[in-house]
Amino acid sequence: MKINKLAAAWIVSALVLNACTDKKNIPAVTPDAPVVDLNWQFETTPSWQDNFDNNGAPDPSKWSFDVGGSGWGNNELQYYTSGNNVSVLDGNLNITAKKEPSNGRQYTSARMITKGLGDWQYGRFEIRAKLPKGKGTWPAFWLLPSDNAYGVWPSSGEIDIMEHVGFDMNNVHSSVHCSAYNHSRGNQKTSSKLVGGATDDFHVYRVDWTPYAVKGFVDGEQYFEFTNENTGFTTWPFNKKFYLILNMAIGGNWGGAQGVDDTIFPVTMQVDYVKVFKMIE
Repeated sequence: MKINKLAAAWIVSALVLNACTDKKNIPAVTPDAPVVDLNWQFETTPSWQDNFDNNGAPDPSKWSFDVGGSGWGNNELQYYTSGNNVSVLDGNLNITAKKEPSNGRQYTSARMITKGLGDWQYGRFEIRAKLPKGKGTWPAFWLLPSDNAYGVWPSSGEIDIMEHVGFDMNNVHSSVHCSAYNHSRGNQKTSSKLVGGATDDFHVYRVDWTPYAVKGFVDGEQYFEFTNENTGFTTWPFNKKFYLILNMAIGGNWGGAQGVDDTIFPVTMQVDYVKVFKMIE
């Protein structure tokens, strides 16, 4: 079959581009098939849950721990332990941050994860919790990708169910981060809501994640929505499996923006339950 010079040049360019893409193992940025809102619903019975009914340590079939004191990309001040800062008592999980030296850090805390034990693509994620009180605390309930299919953070995405910083009492936040929108660029997609008594009472924090959107709620009231722009993984890496994280950081770029009040320690975040509901296809 005869081809003209222009066509031949185009074919060569395409082959080179594909070879480079394969070599670097980075997906090409191509628009996704259009996704419309099909009003996805969720099952009413959790497909995964922890009600923290048994006193002692968290269930090892559901939770493991991230351990270390590297600053975690945010210049955080704590060292995360493998269980010394968590306990289950009277139906609640307690994550307690302490002012104590450990591995070159002056504070300890915990970061619990479900990676490899609970990983989901889409669903309703619901947590009932009472947040810690005090300047310097930075609790969060969030989701990270189980495999960085699109590259390291923020390329493969992050979904924040709830974040709270102690110097801004009762103001909770729900957000997403991706290549196009993230806090390093200062353009992350986020919304905030004042929740009276967030540090004195239990409230229900929730994210509904579907192929169309990520929506954030407090006590059943929606206050955040990020919709799929159908422009590829740079704006929507949220088509892979993610796992849950519960943690309380101390200090850091955001949590420590107004310093840390050392008189608050030990300080505890309590979680009544965590539930995941499957999206109905």
